[in-house]
Amino acid sequence: MNCWDDLNRRIVTCERCPRLREYCQQIARERRRAFEHEDYWGRPVPNFGDPQARLLIVGLAPAAHGANRTGRMFTGDRSGEWLYRALHKAGFANQAETMADDDGLQMIDCAITAACHCAPPDNKPTRQELAECRTWLQQSIEILQPRVFLALGQIGWQATVDELRRVGCCAGRRPKFGHGAAAELVDGRWLIGSYHPSQQNTFTGRLTEPMFDRVFEQIRALLA
Repeated sequence: MNCWDDLNRRIVTCERCPRLREYCQQIARERRRAFEHEDYWGRPVPNFGDPQARLLIVGLAPAAHGANRTGRMFTGDRSGEWLYRALHKAGFANQAETMADDDGLQMIDCAITAACHCAPPDNKPTRQELAECRTWLQQSIEILQPRVFLALGQIGWQATVDELRRVGCCAGRRPKFGHGAAAELVDGRWLIGSYHPSQQNTFTGRLTEPMFDRVFEQIRALLA
């Protein structure tokens, strides 16, 4: 078993946050009517993607009826529809649509992790829960050593910046989050920010497809 697979195995068996584990299991038992005949994953959601990726995407947390149901990051919800469509257009995924973990989706030079690996109530993990989950982000970065980080949303940005500053990759003034924000790191790597493709942002027009696509064009240019 390689380091990436071993890390994912340990993420899935994590029991550090009782509130989150109870909530995920409760959702898995109750289910949404549209998915009442499906078996929910109901456990911490592992990383997903290319174990040699140069791009690491850091999201917030699994959706209760999305990744908490399917067991794969950003799979089975509207946010994932936006993300994988953009990734496919930019050449980071082999297909644009995904609804289940056995649909043939493969990532290309890209991996996805999260600040929190369990679905939290109201999509809001506590500070302590984020702190407990930090070790998984640390180990994901150590294994991948990505060239570009893409943080989706303020929480993903803060978690990534905290870790980069801890290891000395992000010195000086703390970079501010913003859509399209770009911070060059001391070792020549880059941190890019984007609004999260949540319904709160996409339904209101705060994030549009052209805006999202430009972020991945920016990343492509940096990797080139």
